[in-house]
Amino acid sequence: PQFAGNPPMTWKWIVGPMFLYLCERLVRFWRSQQKVVITKVVTHPFKTIELQMKKKGFKMEVGQYIFVKCPKVSKLEWHPFTLTSAPEEDFFSIHIRIVGDWTEGLFNACGCDKQEFQDAWKLPKIAVDGPFGTASEDVFSYEVVMLVGAGIGVTPFASILKSVWYKYCNNATNLRLKKIYFYWLCRDTHAFEWFADLLQLLESQMQERNNAGFLSYNIYLTGWDESQANHFAVHHDEEKDVITGLKQKTLYGRPNWDNEFKTIASQHPNTRIGVFLCGPEALAKTLSKQSISNSESGPRGVHFIFNKENF
Repeated sequence: PQFAGNPPMTWKWIVGPMFLYLCERLVRFWRSQQKVVITKVVTHPFKTIELQMKKKGFKMEVGQYIFVKCPKVSKLEWHPFTLTSAPEEDFFSIHIRIVGDWTEGLFNACGCDKQEFQDAWKLPKIAVDGPFGTASEDVFSYEVVMLVGAGIGVTPFASILKSVWYKYCNNATNLRLKKIYFYWLCRDTHAFEWFADLLQLLESQMQERNNAGFLSYNIYLTGWDESQANHFAVHHDEEKDVITGLKQKTLYGRPNWDNEFKTIASQHPNTRIGVFLCGPEALAKTLSKQSISNSESGPRGVHFIFNKENF
């Protein structure tokens, strides 16, 4: 028998996707070359810095992220960071925790290792690519949502809660979102400090508008046990939590997710509830299972819709 090969055909399947990929790379390169101005650098406790920036034509939605490059630290490295500002603000911001060589280099380049005030013209040049969408953008599509953040994974929810605060300040009447259940899991007390101010603003804003039940938040300190917590709190005023300064007391250990889901399901029957997580994969598996097991089979029952971001 004689065998004859077919003419080459692979190029027909490759040329289209490769053309689209090159176009996407060119758009991203052009976007990353646009001028970015650092307007403010804020040093937060526990080696966390906040960069507030401006860029012409930059538009964002809640929960989105950007890629950041600092040529002074590395000419090739791009790192993703979640935006912590709200779309209503005239700048965009990111919070960066110093945990590696690149973040340490950015920390020093911004002059955060010095005690004296730094002039704006001494700040390093920054390239920004984005923003890019995430599942958290859909948070305003639900009437009831559960927001679960673990450690620095609270950053996308900072953007969401800020946006809610601005909407209430502007007397937003068409806001579909009616109830937020917010859970924050952290190992130690230092990570609470930069985020507690935002929760205090929201808490006071909701009380002024007689809508204190809009935001129900639960902060869990997973690195302490109950005996340590009791010893720490016995010498302090009981009206506000000694760690966060909020009226809602800090909880210790880890939440019982089965009880939490069942309680929320009983309070909101016949409702689609959005579950949004920014945290580790192990927690994502737990919440995904709980969302499935606590959703009813009928179309009119309660349904938990799970969305996640992993780090």
